[in-house]
Amino acid sequence: MFKASFFKKYRHFLPYLSAYKKDYILGMLPIPIAVFCNVAFPWLIIQIIDQQLVPKEWEGMSHWIGLIVLVLIFNYLSSSCYSYFVQKAALQTITDIRKDLFNRVLHFPKTYFDITPMGSVLTRITSDLEAINESLASGVLAMIKDVLVTVALFIFLASISWKLTLVTLVIAPPMYWITNRLRRSLQKSQLASRRILSKSTGYLQESLQGIKTVQLYNAESQSQKKFSGFSDVFFKHQSKSNLIDASLFSIIEGITTISMGLIIWYGANEILTATLSVGILIGFIQTLDKIFVPIRDFTSQIASIQRAVAALKNIEGIFLQETEDSVKSKNFKTSGFDAKTFESVEFDEVYFRYKKDSPYVLNGVSFRLRKGEKIALVGSTGSGKSTIIRLLTKTYTGYQGSIKLNGYELRDIEKRHLSDFYSLMQQEVYLFNESIAFNISLSRHGIDQEKVVKAAKYVFADQFIQKLPEKYQFRVSDNGANLSAGQGQLIAFARAMATQSQFVLLDEATSSIDSVTERLIQKAIEHVFKDKTLIAIAHRLSTIKNSDQILVLERGKIIESGTHDELIKIKGSYHQLVDAEKH
Repeated sequence: MFKASFFKKYRHFLPYLSAYKKDYILGMLPIPIAVFCNVAFPWLIIQIIDQQLVPKEWEGMSHWIGLIVLVLIFNYLSSSCYSYFVQKAALQTITDIRKDLFNRVLHFPKTYFDITPMGSVLTRITSDLEAINESLASGVLAMIKDVLVTVALFIFLASISWKLTLVTLVIAPPMYWITNRLRRSLQKSQLASRRILSKSTGYLQESLQGIKTVQLYNAESQSQKKFSGFSDVFFKHQSKSNLIDASLFSIIEGITTISMGLIIWYGANEILTATLSVGILIGFIQTLDKIFVPIRDFTSQIASIQRAVAALKNIEGIFLQETEDSVKSKNFKTSGFDAKTFESVEFDEVYFRYKKDSPYVLNGVSFRLRKGEKIALVGSTGSGKSTIIRLLTKTYTGYQGSIKLNGYELRDIEKRHLSDFYSLMQQEVYLFNESIAFNISLSRHGIDQEKVVKAAKYVFADQFIQKLPEKYQFRVSDNGANLSAGQGQLIAFARAMATQSQFVLLDEATSSIDSVTERLIQKAIEHVFKDKTLIAIAHRLSTIKNSDQILVLERGKIIESGTHDELIKIKGSYHQLVDAEKH
């Protein structure tokens, strides 16, 4: 079952196991004692029957009974010690894996989440890890223990009666063949079950996130139908797994019964011919029963191990997925890059597309931004404005041409070095179910309460925060459900300004906002325009009139550039946009 390729494929998990090797070793140390006790018990039974009960010699019986009690005590202690240390190590191992998986997911590129449902990621970190904990962390060791006990008991059986042992071994080939065939079917079924569970969890998470939209458009029945479809397929695969598991257990149970019958029939004849003692036959039957217990347990262990193998294949993808900065550090040249000081940003013939077979979103974009300057990006939807921001923040990579920050090529700078270089205000606002102070700081290093308040005041969010109960400790619920859309945007604006970066990337969004809050946001934007070096995506052209340069984009190309007055004079695309906004 565990070939060399298995350990090679899942090599990512071995360091986690080795971190707690002391506990695993402490758990394995009592196994020889358990093996000895399992062999000693039937041997003592044979001695009592043949030396005490059959000849009716009662003297010395207490000695044998004392030894049996002692063996039972040692067996109990060794099993308890094994279970405690192995379970402890297993829990520690899974905890470490879960922490590292979450940390890796936090650093995955945006493109990963474009194609992977959040529910699938959640399944990997929760139920898939629990499946591994159930078997590979402790089940494999239990199998090792059971194999050692079984081998020792077979050796013992052969030593007391090789003829009865041969009779027992007759059942080994069919048992192996059946077990191997059913194991393969069980693995396929478990893999299919894990896949559909991942899809089901993904759809459930997506539906719950968009439940207000589902209810608004009366789409509850359609959502229920789709989820029921996932659940039915999962039930089908899981039922098949249960059937195979139950069949395997029943077959082994039946083979066990047949084997016992053969031993009793053959052993009785041996006793009648005086070639076998009663004690040996009874001891043999009892030992055989001890052998079949781990064999019966082996069927359930196979089921749990197949679940773990399926889960491992899913989780392996997270370990193999490259993180944002794994391109790799030897290619980065950030030794002289100062993220806290802004000097310039330069695009030189930049081309970019989101997929290899898709059209270019940026087609030879070139511009230069110096310290203290303001550049505004305008154009229709899909013209490439947001793509420029996404490339600057390394949300997406793989551009052609050159993008330089302070003279350093962007592709040669690790993303973690960019966090102090810019402040980003996005259209998309997400608020956590935490205090307003947390939503502004996000517990980032160096952003204390004083900086939180300063940032809120800078964007005029402090005006409404002071009116809330508990003020900055006011708890936001359900992505800002207890705040207005405008208040949520002001908090997100304060979040961006909390880093106090000199360079600001601004994606203005003031739709669906009350007039009072809109005026506050406009004041905040004007404040930023005065104080910061800025690249702004403008949805309201009135906010960008004082920009040093306005770039008009169309189909990924800059078709016009200049100041507001210059572009108005040429009466091109920008002039049309301004006229359209007036009307």
